[in-house]
Amino acid sequence: MTSAASTPKGERRRAALVTAAAELLVEGGFDAVRHRAVADRAGLPLASTTYYFDSLDDLVYAAMEHYGRSELARGRAQLERLSTEQRGVDTLVELVLDQLLGEDPAYDAVLLRYERLVATGRRPHLRPLMRTLAGELRELLTEIFARSGVEIGPWRLEQLIALVDGAVVNALIEVDPDPRAAAARMLRAALS
Repeated sequence: MTSAASTPKGERRRAALVTAAAELLVEGGFDAVRHRAVADRAGLPLASTTYYFDSLDDLVYAAMEHYGRSELARGRAQLERLSTEQRGVDTLVELVLDQLLGEDPAYDAVLLRYERLVATGRRPHLRPLMRTLAGELRELLTEIFARSGVEIGPWRLEQLIALVDGAVVNALIEVDPDPRAAAARMLRAALS
């Protein structure tokens, strides 16, 4: 990134590119994030993507970080609205699934989310970021359980995340899939 990005105009342009790339990433996965598509979405010249980012990998990294941080911020805001009380298993299940699967229960939204997660394995430059974001997500989930009156250790949390992931992946290949409902059933049974 050049020093021009440190000016207010440059910061706005860079932020517009990151936001556009994050939107494309959510809508179409990694293949949707291309220089031209990002510039078009941001309403900026094509050259701006290479002016503000050294490579497409750098732009994808910034988009993943932006998206991940915004998801965590949304989850933290949801957590702040929670009082510390016992809540029913169904409410807790929905809170946890909002963090793990996102709030959009549509098949395509869940599928794209898991495609992004799996595809990061082929992008070594994203692994440190994903580990950091995953750690912060686990902290958020632990706090959601605690505020719901359920103390949970790291090992049990990993089990529950794996249970949700397995249920989602299995549901994604069904004839009439509903991955969120499948994950909810499994998680509800594990917490009851």
